[in-house]
Amino acid sequence: MIRDVIDADGFRANVGIVLLRGTGEVFLGRRTGGRGWQFPQGGMREGETLEAAVFRELNEEVGLEEADVELVGHTARWLRYRLPSRYVRRNQQPLCIGQKQRWFLLRLRHEPVKVDFRRTNEPEFDEWRWASFWDPVQEVIYFKRALYQRALLELAPLAFPDGPPPLPDWWDEATHGPRREAAPAQE
Repeated sequence: MIRDVIDADGFRANVGIVLLRGTGEVFLGRRTGGRGWQFPQGGMREGETLEAAVFRELNEEVGLEEADVELVGHTARWLRYRLPSRYVRRNQQPLCIGQKQRWFLLRLRHEPVKVDFRRTNEPEFDEWRWASFWDPVQEVIYFKRALYQRALLELAPLAFPDGPPPLPDWWDEATHGPRREAAPAQE
C-alpha cells in the first residue's frame, strides 16, 4: 500500500503541474465524472523526490513522459491550502486537513500532444482542453483558487520572460484578494 506523506501539521505533500504549450495556453483536465477542472496534481510517495513525483504524476494523469516536456521551473516554497471541513476524512490517520504543494512549470517539447488517461485504473481526468494562462484560477474549485493565484503569479515570469498576459477583469472577484501583477522575470 502506498502511503501519503502527511506532515505534523496535517498537510499532505503534493506536486502540482502547470503544463504550458507554445501559444501560452495551459492544460486543464476535467475531474472524472464532471467534477470541475484543474491542473494535474498528486501526492508524493515516501522517499520520492519532488521531480520524480512530478514526472510520475504527469505520466499517470496525462500519459506524457519526461521526454515530452521541458522543466522550466517551480515555486520557491510550499504553497498550502486547507480543505473545507466537509472534505476532511476524519476516519483516516494521520488526519489530513489540507495540502502543501510545490508547483512545477513544464513546457511541451512538441505538438500535437497525445493525452492518455488510461495509465491508471482510476483516471483523475475524463476530458481535457487548453485554457488561457489565468483561466484556471476561476475554473478550479473555490477552496483552491487562492493557491492557484499564488502559483500562477509566481510562475508567470518563467512562462513569459517578456511579460505575462494582463490579468483578466474577473481576477479580483474570483480570488477575493488584492490585485497583484506577476513579478518581473529574474535575470
